[in-house]
Amino acid sequence: MYGNKAAGGGEEETPEPVEEAPSRASATTQRYRAAGRQAADPVYDVRLRIQRRLADELGPTLYASRGNDEALDARVREVLFELLAREETPLSGGDRARIIKEVTDEVLGHGPIETLLRDPSVTEVMANGAKSIYVERFGRLERTEVEFDDDAHLRRIIDRICARVGRRVDEASPMVDARLPDGSRVNAIVPPIALDGASLTIRKFSATPLTVGDLISYGTMTRPAAEFLEASVRGRRNVLVSGGTGSGKTTILNVLSDFVPTDERIVTIEDAAELRLGQDHVVRLESRPSNAEGRGTINTRDLVKNALRMRPDRIVVGEVRDAAALDMLQAMNTGHDGSLTTLHANTPRDALARLETMVLMAGMDLPSRAIRDQIASAVDLVIQITRFKDGSRKVTHITEVVGMEGETITLQDLFLYDLSAETPAHLAQLRPTGIRPRFVDALAMYGVTLPAGMFGGKPR
Repeated sequence: MYGNKAAGGGEEETPEPVEEAPSRASATTQRYRAAGRQAADPVYDVRLRIQRRLADELGPTLYASRGNDEALDARVREVLFELLAREETPLSGGDRARIIKEVTDEVLGHGPIETLLRDPSVTEVMANGAKSIYVERFGRLERTEVEFDDDAHLRRIIDRICARVGRRVDEASPMVDARLPDGSRVNAIVPPIALDGASLTIRKFSATPLTVGDLISYGTMTRPAAEFLEASVRGRRNVLVSGGTGSGKTTILNVLSDFVPTDERIVTIEDAAELRLGQDHVVRLESRPSNAEGRGTINTRDLVKNALRMRPDRIVVGEVRDAAALDMLQAMNTGHDGSLTTLHANTPRDALARLETMVLMAGMDLPSRAIRDQIASAVDLVIQITRFKDGSRKVTHITEVVGMEGETITLQDLFLYDLSAETPAHLAQLRPTGIRPRFVDALAMYGVTLPAGMFGGKPR
């Protein structure tokens, strides 16, 4: 494996030790370091031995459907204590506690990254192969000391995550989107597509979903803006949430869905179920990839079409990213007012242009004017959320879709985040522009009124 010809023609059997910075260490050096740590750690061998014995003792119980997690956890710990009592290697109390934690994390959780997933300050976990694991804390990336044993260990954890939601990842299908039981979003990609080993990315969801009060306290939006959005949702306006990757679109969508009255039937459609709605009358639908034979695909567009037959009052699409945009627009234009969705874009104008492009992906030979007419008729509000360099997330635009002027969709900003150079960063916030929305009368039909001073003066 290491017998590559050197420049001088000789064969290298053992690489010469080279002093390298940890952040720039080669894959080979990292493997040597990991092997050295494992060899110097007597608890490592005991942990592997205990883990194998546990698998022999419990057998299929470990991998059966988790109907009672508490009972399984208690059984695993009971067997672990018995195995440790029979272990001949001298172990301190700390070593025993460490073995119990590592083995339970491995057989019941997600291996070495279970500690990171339990850490409330961690918002994202990124494994770039078995030995390089990063996290995001408070909007900043940092490398951790956590490692998988090897690439096979990482693949086992990925396979376990996928199996729980009925998905698979292998050489024939090397990319997968999945989720954890708490709704955290998971993406995995494996060789041959991933050249340096399997990659696992987990975007965590907080144990307690953020509320509109949390967003106001964090400075994501102001109270007048939140009151206006609540009025718009209760008044059955169709809302599009736009933003970049990791900007917080799903969080905003969750908050908006809290404003939906409890007496309405909601159908949610997602690629991987993430939304956590508090209403009782909710039907959750999730798309499905093809099976090993390449059949059985159920995509977002299929689910949107089916949702129309389910008598929904509201349709909430987690993210529209393909031809499903056409069916979503038609749903908004055919009596399903108050629908909500998200998409990736950098500005409200870009969001509508991208929506038009996705409609064209449906393969319908529609003129651009007809598509724009549908967009202008269907979408009432665009909420733009932006992630700043310091990791903070702010709503920067709340924009009304007014209608058409010639071939152009006309927009007017109702709230804008003050990004001018003259405004100090600590004073910048989402401010009303002084323009009242044109759909005020439509809100009144649902018993929703807006205060006269909401769009003028200083935000409260």
